[in-house]
Amino acid sequence: MPELPEVETSCRGIEPHCLNSKIKKIIVRQPKLRWPVDSDISKKTRARVILAVERRGKYLMLQLKNACVMIHLGMSGSLRVVPESFAVGKHDHLDIVLFNGKVIRFNDPRRFGSVIYNTEGLAHPLLVRLGPEPLSDAFNADYLYAITKKRATSIKALIMNSHVVVGVGNIYAQEALFSAGIRPQKVSNRVSRAKIILLVDEIKQVLNQAILAGGSSLKDFTTADGKPGYFQQSLKVYGRGGQPCIQCDNQLKQKVITQRTTVYCEHCQK
Repeated sequence: MPELPEVETSCRGIEPHCLNSKIKKIIVRQPKLRWPVDSDISKKTRARVILAVERRGKYLMLQLKNACVMIHLGMSGSLRVVPESFAVGKHDHLDIVLFNGKVIRFNDPRRFGSVIYNTEGLAHPLLVRLGPEPLSDAFNADYLYAITKKRATSIKALIMNSHVVVGVGNIYAQEALFSAGIRPQKVSNRVSRAKIILLVDEIKQVLNQAILAGGSSLKDFTTADGKPGYFQQSLKVYGRGGQPCIQCDNQLKQKVITQRTTVYCEHCQK
């Protein structure tokens, strides 16, 4: 599933091809995504200029004057930039066709993604209750520690809660908790302030590293595949259950936390 670094990489990938460009039309081949695509989206966006390409949480936003086209990649979605003449694939559900001859193509085999015409900005119901961006100054140790003192949920569940902080998905939660030496199932209000300081720093580091890894293949956005190297970063625990810990060589444990398979080290994480 695309997570925050992948969405950020997508933003950076398409921006040079569409910034300050006019939308010629939007072709909707499959309107039945997670939410139905507005049947008038092409009419509403025709000849509108893309003023900025931004991200809020896992939503990519093509900013227009007084509106935006808001895209969520869902479980399996991806964007790529192709020429208007490029052959359409089976799961290419929507094209944003630009006057510059390029197309932002949305592909989503499982159709859990969405393309929404948003006139409410950050007040939109899907955005208004989101927590701070993890790479912003608003997400800091004071903020997170104050929240942990009020919560009896697991620390992994807490940092994956988009109302607390956006975009810390399953992969990056596991990696940050390992680097901070915190067991993912530990109750939030029992995590020390010192550990919270470390955790915030590790969340920022692992997300930045993943963004940089994806950014190393931005050129791929103009190829037939169009998918950047999302998982080029070296993963320390995610997907490594039963393998030796890179720090202590003990076998990594695996259990289900927050309905997701979670890998951790009993020796290195307390």
